[in-house]
Amino acid sequence: MRKILHVDMDAFFASVEQRDTPSLRGRPVVVAKRGARSVVCAASYEARQYGIHSAMPALRAERLCPDAIFVPPDFPRYEAVSRQVRAIFLAHTDLVEPLSLDEAYLDVTAPRIPLPSATATAKAIRAHIREATGLTASAGVAPNKFIAKIASDWNKPDGLCVVRPAQVDAFLISLPVARLPGVGKVTQQQLARLRVSTVGELRCLPLDLLLREFGRFGLSLYRCARGVDERPVEPEQPVRSLSSEDTFPEDLPLCELPPLIRRLAERTWESRLKTDRSPRTVVLKLKTAQFRILTRSRTPETPPHSLGAFTRVALGLLERVNLPADTRYRLAGVGLAGFCEKKEDAQTSIWF
Repeated sequence: MRKILHVDMDAFFASVEQRDTPSLRGRPVVVAKRGARSVVCAASYEARQYGIHSAMPALRAERLCPDAIFVPPDFPRYEAVSRQVRAIFLAHTDLVEPLSLDEAYLDVTAPRIPLPSATATAKAIRAHIREATGLTASAGVAPNKFIAKIASDWNKPDGLCVVRPAQVDAFLISLPVARLPGVGKVTQQQLARLRVSTVGELRCLPLDLLLREFGRFGLSLYRCARGVDERPVEPEQPVRSLSSEDTFPEDLPLCELPPLIRRLAERTWESRLKTDRSPRTVVLKLKTAQFRILTRSRTPETPPHSLGAFTRVALGLLERVNLPADTRYRLAGVGLAGFCEKKEDAQTSIWF
């Protein structure tokens, strides 16, 4: 039986801002740029009381709470705190699977620091995070990843929820099906037509019916309803792609994009320098004013080994955008993909 933790930092970006600027504490903080195109990156718990949440348009957040304090995101600072937290995780177990800057799964079945239980390990990790960063984290403790993730949200903020193996059934049965992974509004509506709104009611549906109604996802529903999740915690995987993108204050024609592409390439290259792997493919992403998304990519014979080479390829991809000249664009992104080990890359470049 595995012992799994899901640790989730509380309102992470907003909490970092409140920690570093005392005047923001206890006030509704929205991490976002102001403007018609901006979206909310994070909201403090004080802002959430007004219905503000991440991915919401910033203009709507401003309408919900006119007194909200908008702070532009500072991702390098958040990344630095995330590295501190990651180091705390790794002090307790090698089996850490990051999901984002502010959350991760940990397998503490055989922890590095011997403690009497997984619950004690979760308490120690949360205390260490508070001591080292001045921030709080919530944690779920359970026999598998799926239940641990639900549990970590149970007593937020600064909470701990433990679901022991014998408690799994009681924990799940009364949950709304919306809490299950992958169950969005469409699936909820489909289940409602089957008179299912809770996990307990979902358990009553036979597997063949779920497969007929939901295809392969029906098996996932069947297993989740019974608390079954055999996925292991997978330590951080090698970087496969990196990218940066911006939504423009106003829609722009293609001819005005080169300076912005250069800036995005610089940001992506800064991230690329933090990994020991080398990219082979350059990717350009554009979104038109009508929200049409198009991508162009190129894998040059010689992988881009410098910012200059990377930028030249990215700018060259603009020439492969074959839309009418009067098309305007609201977003651009520049990325690197096809990462390989440096040793492999060096051998390949010799042959080229």
